Amino acid sequence: MSAIREIRRRTVRDIRNAKGKVPVVCLTAHSAPMAKLLDPHVDLLLVGDSLGMVVYGFSSTLPVTLDMMIAHGAAVVRGSSRAVVVIDLPFATYQESPEQAYRSAARTMIETGAQAVKIEGGVEMAPTIRFLTQRGIPVMAHIGLTPQSVNTLGGFRTQGRDEAGAAALIADAKAVEEAGAFSVVIEGTVATVATAISEAISIPTIGIGASAACDGQVLVIDDLLGLFTDFTPKFVKKYADLATIVSGAASAYADEVKARVFPGPEHVV
Repeated sequence: MSAIREIRRRTVRDIRNAKGKVPVVCLTAHSAPMAKLLDPHVDLLLVGDSLGMVVYGFSSTLPVTLDMMIAHGAAVVRGSSRAVVVIDLPFATYQESPEQAYRSAARTMIETGAQAVKIEGGVEMAPTIRFLTQRGIPVMAHIGLTPQSVNTLGGFRTQGRDEAGAAALIADAKAVEEAGAFSVVIEGTVATVATAISEAISIPTIGIGASAACDGQVLVIDDLLGLFTDFTPKFVKKYADLATIVSGAASAYADEVKARVFPGPEHVV
């Protein structure tokens, strides 16, 4: 009888070493069942604070709490076996100081079993990234359009449109790389700037609304499946229209209940 080969979960080192090779595939997940479905197809599962909008119905990510992220993060870890699981640290849980960030990140990793955390910010967050990575917490950085800074940015605006903005983003990328981040998400950034960043640093860049030249791509799973219909960013490609399917199924069920067609004899004890 042949031995059953154990499935090995990927590591942050695997992701970092993917630079310049096969593009890194990343999707968000917020539940164990969804993680189980996505796990065979992706390298990274990101438990994003976008759940505030697609799960909880908030107008932004700002109301998301650390308890929410931990609960959903633990579910995603339980539902997966091969992808690296990265969990967003939500607004106001790491910006105050490196020490606050460490407490939030350590609790997140201990209570979920995730492999890394993600924080938003470039040059200004480099000392925090260094503090975390030097203490054994892998960090995915996030630059460009950073949703937790939506009020400072004046809305969800494309970044890097002028020379100064482009230079600032390249400086952000180099700062988080030097601080020890194993990868960096580039969101909502002019394609030429995102391409320049990908060429300028040695860690993988994960694009969302950025450049096809990034070392990987990420999308919010609810957007990809056509489940989140309140707003669809330009950079989203819908690979399915599950909203229509779900609505149609619920409508058919309601009609059968009202007509006393369901449950039928085969559905009752």
